[in-house]
Amino acid sequence: MPIPVHIHAIREADWQLARALRLEMLADTPLAYLETRETAEARAESEWRQRAGRNELLGNAAFAAVDVSSGRWRGSMNCFVREDAAHLVSVYVAPDSRGRAHGVTDALLDAVIEWSRAQGVDSLVLEVHERNARAAAYYERRGFRATGRYTPYALNTAERDLEMVLDLTAEGSR
Repeated sequence: MPIPVHIHAIREADWQLARALRLEMLADTPLAYLETRETAEARAESEWRQRAGRNELLGNAAFAAVDVSSGRWRGSMNCFVREDAAHLVSVYVAPDSRGRAHGVTDALLDAVIEWSRAQGVDSLVLEVHERNARAAAYYERRGFRATGRYTPYALNTAERDLEMVLDLTAEGSR
């Protein structure tokens, strides 16, 4: 059953909620991010404010899926434009909000795609850890394709982050 959420553009004033969700995501899926929970916990309030506020800068966006009934942040996605593409980063959906039936991930990705198109770019690029098969399968269902390129995973260079891209000009890409 879909979870009713509204998509909220994250701002500096949201720093405490953004911090709480970041710590949750780092505890839940550590291999998906480029920092550890311990590093994030040690950050000063000023850095959290800056992180949340950078999403107000031109070429950056961050969205939270906020539960309409409880106000709980159920997930978030960040995006930025570099060169001629938008880049999706820091993707997280709470475990009890995952899956097609809930609709949270789709609502967030739809917001990112809409924002990316408004920036005038033709593609949306992301990297997914090679062991995160569930995430890779979701992106494939949404039209992303593996490029064959990868980067070493920052926290363990013996592992890889695989690049995937969505053609924003293709018919059917939401």
